[in-house]
Amino acid sequence: MTSLHADEAFLGHYQLSHDPFAPRVPGFKFFPAQRKPVLGQLHHLARYSQLLLVVTGPQGSGKTLLRQALVASTNKQSVQSVVVSARGAGDAAGVLRQVAQALNVEQAEIGAILAQVVQLALTGQEVYLLVDDAEQLDESALEALLALAAGAPEGRPHVFLFGESSLIAQLDALSLEEERFHVIELQPYTEEETREYLDQRLEGAGRGIELFTADQISDIHESSDGWPGTINQVARDAMIEAMIASRSAVKRPSMGFNMPKKHVLAISAVVVVAVAAAWLMPGRSKAPTTGAPANEQAQLPLGQGTPQPNGGAPAVEFAGNSQPMPLPLVGNSQPVMRGPLAEAAGGITEGDDGVPVEGSSATPPTVTTIAPPAGIQPGPAPTPVAKPVPAPTQVATAKPAPAPVVKPVPAPAKPAAAVKPVEKPVTVAKAAGGSWYAGQAPGNYVVQILGTSSESAAQSFVKEQGGEYRYFKKVLNGKPLYVITYGNFANRDAAVTAIKALPAKVQAGKPWPRTVASVQQELATTR
Repeated sequence: MTSLHADEAFLGHYQLSHDPFAPRVPGFKFFPAQRKPVLGQLHHLARYSQLLLVVTGPQGSGKTLLRQALVASTNKQSVQSVVVSARGAGDAAGVLRQVAQALNVEQAEIGAILAQVVQLALTGQEVYLLVDDAEQLDESALEALLALAAGAPEGRPHVFLFGESSLIAQLDALSLEEERFHVIELQPYTEEETREYLDQRLEGAGRGIELFTADQISDIHESSDGWPGTINQVARDAMIEAMIASRSAVKRPSMGFNMPKKHVLAISAVVVVAVAAAWLMPGRSKAPTTGAPANEQAQLPLGQGTPQPNGGAPAVEFAGNSQPMPLPLVGNSQPVMRGPLAEAAGGITEGDDGVPVEGSSATPPTVTTIAPPAGIQPGPAPTPVAKPVPAPTQVATAKPAPAPVVKPVPAPAKPAAAVKPVEKPVTVAKAAGGSWYAGQAPGNYVVQILGTSSESAAQSFVKEQGGEYRYFKKVLNGKPLYVITYGNFANRDAAVTAIKALPAKVQAGKPWPRTVASVQQELATTR
């Protein structure tokens, strides 16, 4: 699983009723101790301040959740809340149109909207105007909202803008030296608040904080910088990485008993040649004083001139190329022929699945033969044919022989050398980029794309994407995990901006920014 989306496998593995770290979980509200005073401050400023109120924080800092809490905690009898989204309607016309529609005003103009606000004030109702994603508002929209916040002497709406920190610079450019707005900057969670947040998220999905160890909680807090949106992503990634590692651990023991056929054949060839070399060592080829059976396979008889079948010619019998060659027998009175053994070990031809191809030299025939008279060195084995051909002095071969008599060929001077295995050992590539991360500034940021337990999958992903993609190896629960990152950024805002420009396929994995220091710490732990 290279995608980090929560799916049925993820939910089933942890027995969760739903994804606990989804951006919008119905009914979920978490307010740590530090956020409750912020909510109270917003109510207080709305009652006594004449300024436009701005709430800022990075993406995933909990601005929308705070806006929802503000609406939910107001008195519905005395406050009418109008929620406006700046997405897709960031100019003055789009914002005023949404406000006019919510207040039942026919004309989407500042004067008409303020007149309706005054009428509601006479009936004892206030108007809260709340704008989400306010950093996407253009200059005309901000000027219109500042005008609404100033209001009329008889009444005015309370305007709240929720956006990223870039919103402050836009407002500063419009306000000149006049104080027209008040800023409240949200703070990240502490580690204890991060733990409480994770616990409440998991509890809503039917589990608890026991799914994380204390070290994992610390890592999640450090990697997310305490911002709830990033906590969600990092925590989900950690759980999916642990799931992948546990599944790999279950499957791994069975792999040891499934050696590829090509490796088995190579080892078998080495064993055969080693046994043959042992029997050909000096001092082993002398015939014993006692005789041995004359008709054993791959053994030479001692007698000479004994009448033989087929008119006294050497009898050659081929049992077919589907049977393995018999090994030399103990107590042979003559040297064992070397040719067939060398051919059996050195000429292995494999098919696609590593099994020797039928008819190749890796599948030797079984030979039963009667030796020539004593004192003559045996020659190489004749080439197998489908059927034996009786002849007075000729042995059947694959090609026609120029003469009917087969001349003995001297045996090789050196014993058959051990044949190397066919398969060369595969060199496992080291995780790319480990030295690169060590040479970067710890305060810089990279974007984590995904994690996988397969290094080949990580290599393929990096090769496909190219550019600033690289990966490093870490150890999770004692198992290797390969983490792919992108880029190198001087600060977190630059990394967040880069995420928005990534291809849609890469953004589908929910990438998130993390410090180079956290990567260096994981690399140090791995070493």
